[in-house]
Amino acid sequence: MSGVRATADRDAARVPVRGLTVLYDAECSLCTYVRDWLVRQAQLVPLRLVPAASEEARRLFPGLDHRATLDEITVVADAGQVYRGAAAWVVTLWALREHRPLAHRLSTPAGARVARGAVLAAAKWRGAQWGGRTYSRSDGWAYDPRWGWTYSGPGCDGGACATD
Repeated sequence: MSGVRATADRDAARVPVRGLTVLYDAECSLCTYVRDWLVRQAQLVPLRLVPAASEEARRLFPGLDHRATLDEITVVADAGQVYRGAAAWVVTLWALREHRPLAHRLSTPAGARVARGAVLAAAKWRGAQWGGRTYSRSDGWAYDPRWGWTYSGPGCDGGACATD
């Protein structure tokens, strides 16, 4: 699984999904709870769980917007398909033996509204945990409700990063 490819360059109907990588916020209690739950489920399609915006995620998917993966769940299939938000939840459930029938129901127009509502509820809960304050992660990423995600890693004092 090297870089992420655009879906226009392949026939999605004939490209089987043999593995999914779920990118999750490793510093979000809800996200890590869901990660732990996924690990315990019987999987019809193997799931690899990788912290979003991590060095591993950047190595696996250099063409992906890693800042955006911190905003919403992102799932990348082994052939390069990228799923975000509600579609990512549905494809993840589809990979699980006990939850594939639910995934099929959520993939209908009516089910998609339910899936979107669940994703919005999770995002609202997650945002409430920060109380409208800036949320800082130990890897240099920070979320401010006014500005969104910013990065201030090692060597980035005062908003200027060293360029070796």
